[in-house]
Amino acid sequence: MDKQAAPDTAFFALPDHRIVALTGRDAVAYAQAQFMNDVAALADGHWQWNGWLTPKGRVIALFALLRLDAETLWLVLPDAGAEDVAAKLRAFVFRRKATFAVRDDLHVGGAFLASNSATRDQFASNADGSLELDFGTPDEPRTLRIGSMPTTEDTNALARWRAFDLAHGLPRLSASQSEHWTPQQLSLDRLRAYSVKKGCYPGQEIVARTHFLGQAKRHLTLLQAATPIEIGDEVAEDSRAAGSVLSTAFRPGDTARYLALAVLPLERGEAPLRIAGVPAEAVPFREGLAR
Repeated sequence: MDKQAAPDTAFFALPDHRIVALTGRDAVAYAQAQFMNDVAALADGHWQWNGWLTPKGRVIALFALLRLDAETLWLVLPDAGAEDVAAKLRAFVFRRKATFAVRDDLHVGGAFLASNSATRDQFASNADGSLELDFGTPDEPRTLRIGSMPTTEDTNALARWRAFDLAHGLPRLSASQSEHWTPQQLSLDRLRAYSVKKGCYPGQEIVARTHFLGQAKRHLTLLQAATPIEIGDEVAEDSRAAGSVLSTAFRPGDTARYLALAVLPLERGEAPLRIAGVPAEAVPFREGLAR
């Protein structure tokens, strides 16, 4: 890697992203039974947004799931403790031929440029053995790379990456926000991250019931403010509590530098919003990150 290149033309480290490998004859069957998206429909060389739910339909972890072949899946986990997630998943393997391993030999990097060969949900293999994923949109290219070589740290680029996630409706869930929200509350239909048509998986009954009966009363909302925002801060509408912040980001070089995701009522008035007493504005999500 050219360490002298600017962040927009070179890959930088994403240290909050780690890889968990699921391998074995029953890897796909196990993932199909446990995860919320349709893994069986995923072809070799492709990836999807996916997640793991509690039996009550709350999101434990949200991740990109890659299918390398019929016996190899990789989970790209942002924020979540990879060892903890892998240990919990192992507890449900039972007699299946499937094993989990945290791949600390692999490093995850990002760049704000289009990949030469990865396209939307089809990842690409490079000559050096690394993989590239299209993590951007047609108007805002972004590439995620997984490989054995570490990349340069860049604090501003990392902050920009996280702000991109939030602006496009991809929640970043810290440990404090795990097991709190349903896929519908996180508006994960925008990313096509869960299925209501495939077979059973933990939380599937609640997800399907909410979908088919139209019972979702809260959804993900993007907020921006001119002052710092903290996870857990209360969001109020006209002095009444409306929700709380679940993800935050700092957007370098922007007037409204602070972004937040919050789960708020679908039916909301026109009253001003405040986060921890500070004025905030609801803004539309950017499109194009669905896979």
